Amino acid sequence: MTPPVSDHQSKTPWDADADVVVVGSGVAGLTAAVRAAELGLRTLVVTKGRLPDGNTRWAQGGVAVVLPDEGASGDDSLDAHVADTLAAGGGLCDAAAVRSIVGAGPDAVNRLLRGGARFDSDASGRLARTREGGHSAFRVIRAGGDATGAEVQRCLEVAAEGLPVLEHHVAVDALTTASGQVCGVRVLAGPDATPGVVRARAVVLATGGLGQLYRSTSNPEQATGDGLALALRAGASAADLEFVQFHPTVLYTPRAKGRCPLVTEAVRGEGAVLVDAAGRRVMQGVHPLGDLAPRDVVSAAITHRLASAPGGVDDHVYLDATGIAGFAARFPTVAAACAAAGIDPERDPIPVVPAAHFACGGVVTDTHGRTDVLGLYAAGEVARTGLHGANRLASNSLLEGLVMGRRAAEAVAADLGAGRLPRGEARPGPVPVVPVAARPALQRLMSRYAGIGRDADGMAVAGSALDVSTNDTPLWTVGAVEDAALTLVARAVLAAASAREETRGCHVRHDRPERDDRIWQRSQTVRLNPSGQPVLTDPILERAA
Repeated sequence: MTPPVSDHQSKTPWDADADVVVVGSGVAGLTAAVRAAELGLRTLVVTKGRLPDGNTRWAQGGVAVVLPDEGASGDDSLDAHVADTLAAGGGLCDAAAVRSIVGAGPDAVNRLLRGGARFDSDASGRLARTREGGHSAFRVIRAGGDATGAEVQRCLEVAAEGLPVLEHHVAVDALTTASGQVCGVRVLAGPDATPGVVRARAVVLATGGLGQLYRSTSNPEQATGDGLALALRAGASAADLEFVQFHPTVLYTPRAKGRCPLVTEAVRGEGAVLVDAAGRRVMQGVHPLGDLAPRDVVSAAITHRLASAPGGVDDHVYLDATGIAGFAARFPTVAAACAAAGIDPERDPIPVVPAAHFACGGVVTDTHGRTDVLGLYAAGEVARTGLHGANRLASNSLLEGLVMGRRAAEAVAADLGAGRLPRGEARPGPVPVVPVAARPALQRLMSRYAGIGRDADGMAVAGSALDVSTNDTPLWTVGAVEDAALTLVARAVLAAASAREETRGCHVRHDRPERDDRIWQRSQTVRLNPSGQPVLTDPILERAA
């Protein structure tokens, strides 16, 4: 049935034109936009909220990078950083991509420093370093104690001054030519969602993650998987979607929903330990690195401890940081969040619980941000480069955004210069009408059946419930765009997680607790079939046969 014409459709649409449109304004997006402008490309940034509203400013821990000239530990090296990343990734990292991206980290950080970024220094005047889970050395540099993301965002916003930015503009879907080449985006503008189009020779997606799939997350409200959904609908491939990393420690408050304050992993790097309600160490005997084990290990251990509590009544554990002198000076952001909840970390253990944090998978790209759809590029959390595999190593995300944002812009410039992006006319088409589920119900389903622990029966329940609860909805409003993205991404995550019949990294199957390298040591690719359903393009049973 054809939907009725809305007021939004009847408004005179607006349009804009650029060489490249960057969707998103976090570390990857602004890095890409600044570099594209440096290369002489007419660049336009489209962002859902205000320029600084994305996830980058919430990143607390730091940037993982080996900078020998700045006093890195004598036993640290690029090889060690690569090895730690591969170990955290559970056998699914692309080793060449890891070395390429991690190896570019020093140049990326030095560019930030030359641009005025202010990182913390030690008593000798060299960059201060801390250690986080999964790292074998003190290689994480930080700013403002625990406000690294905010400093990176500030520095990039200064660099981006003068660039045209469309704030409060939501990308609905990609414009494509008859051959399938991406040639811009359809956009809703402002509080009244005025429709418009941005025509461009290339589109760089830097839209972040999908944390709002779950009831509790460290992500801001903008993290609704829009870029991933847009890419899938444009014909792009995605991979590793089953690997959703849960941060072990967000501040617990009763009945909290939505974005929860993060308690950076660096607190454990400075000596804090996890204990249960009885004061027993949570990570004792679980992993050789103890409280500094990789995030998937720590999150699973907390979840197991809570599930096995007498009477099953515990819903959080504690991070005991009372041994860290000067806590408020070292971790001012965490201290402020704790103070707002009536907690003094120097006297009281901090109540914490795991929450959805980072999507390890995303739109498949090469190490220069190119997707398998001509004209479409991706960088940052929305992209799957092969760096993270089955679980992200702490503080590799800001590093990835800095490196891959720059590379994506350079790839666009190279492709334009080589004539690989011919100018084409967008195919005319109506506003998409797609399945949309109510967000609260979807979040409950995903949190209960596709969170840290999963099994086949629960995921089947979630999938069936989504099937019967969706309504075909035209994407005329911002809410519809976001909820449609969450619905599609939820289905894609469930498809990938249901197919992977093992436990690996941050994908924990209670009914398949063992890791199976014989069959499963490879990524799964997801695309949309002609009816718009996410399907695996490389069924595991065919490979096993």
